[in-house]
Amino acid sequence: MPTISQRGEIMPASPIRKLVPLANAAKKRGITVYHLNIGQPDLPTPEIGLEAARHIDRTTLEYSPSEGIYSFRKKLTKYYNRFNIRVSVDDIIITTGGSEAVLFAFMACLDPGDEIIVPEPAYANYMAFAISAGAIIKTLPSSIDEGFALPSFEKFEELITPRTKGILICNPNNPTGYLYSQKEMNQIRDIVKKHDLFLFSDEVYREFCYTGAAYISAFHLAGIEDHVVLIDSVSKRYSECGIRIGALITKNEELKKNIMKFCQARLSPPLIGQIVAEASIDAPADYMAETYNEYVERRKFLIDGINRIPGCYSPIPMGAFYTMAKLPVDDADKFCAWCLEHFEYEGQTVFMAPGSGFYTTPGLGINEVRMAYVLKKEDLGKALIVLQKALEAYPGRTI
Repeated sequence: MPTISQRGEIMPASPIRKLVPLANAAKKRGITVYHLNIGQPDLPTPEIGLEAARHIDRTTLEYSPSEGIYSFRKKLTKYYNRFNIRVSVDDIIITTGGSEAVLFAFMACLDPGDEIIVPEPAYANYMAFAISAGAIIKTLPSSIDEGFALPSFEKFEELITPRTKGILICNPNNPTGYLYSQKEMNQIRDIVKKHDLFLFSDEVYREFCYTGAAYISAFHLAGIEDHVVLIDSVSKRYSECGIRIGALITKNEELKKNIMKFCQARLSPPLIGQIVAEASIDAPADYMAETYNEYVERRKFLIDGINRIPGCYSPIPMGAFYTMAKLPVDDADKFCAWCLEHFEYEGQTVFMAPGSGFYTTPGLGINEVRMAYVLKKEDLGKALIVLQKALEAYPGRTI
């Protein structure tokens, strides 16, 4: 029997999807499962986007250009201008979701054995994309007790070697909800400039910043314009996860030419998805305002609820729609599985993402979970009750 690739062997399993069979089995038993495990918004897609899908007037659904439809990219430049991100049409490459943007960035910038530095906890798929490119992620742990603030300049410097090629950040952050300050972004800029690195900046949650401070893009950092590779997606801001439309933005001409080779090899980003996404940019201002305000209310409701449960703690997330919470359990992986396999309260249980899946440093996140506040407050309230009851009954409770 032929053997599979070593790359496939070391590819990490999704910390979220590995529990899906347990959730499905619970549903088959008639149990209501509250999904706090995945960033799938329950809010409606803009009507203008849905209308564009309903009224596609084409006789052929053809390939789009490999870099994406021109009119869509042109409209995106105006969208980015709202955030003082000044880019041209030719700086934007449309991708099949933000995931493909990360993968193409790694493939175009990194050789096998090259290293990138990533503050952790971090989005688990970054590791998978690095393995696909043959690259090595070196993680820099941040602490829940410090609100997941960026580690010091010196900590970054300790990880830099001759193979270091870049730094990857997610701002606002998935999974922590952390929002980097101007001081922290300046620190990253200085390291990138000093060591001549790429800065991969995942900014798909830019609409959801709750501190009142100005949103800081990697493109706002002076002096490193050719170093920045910005990752974007329409999935979260328009509740359009299923149309698989993302973008990679860079001003680095040589890099753009390299990335386009990968884009041409996969032929075309999704045509229908681009049509929907282009229309959605014209969603009325009250659509984004209502979405933003709903997440603000859900955030306060969930965090207040978590911190009222004995032994639980969550810092207040400043962006995105996730939080990492510390629970009084011996092992969050076991606890999350136990909730789905062996526990129910009044016919209900809760599905959370184990924190360890967002770390690569052994032992970190063992008693943490990521929760997404993508459910209405009524369901969040029920989920919090179920969580408290589960913690009271769990055999591995630590307090």
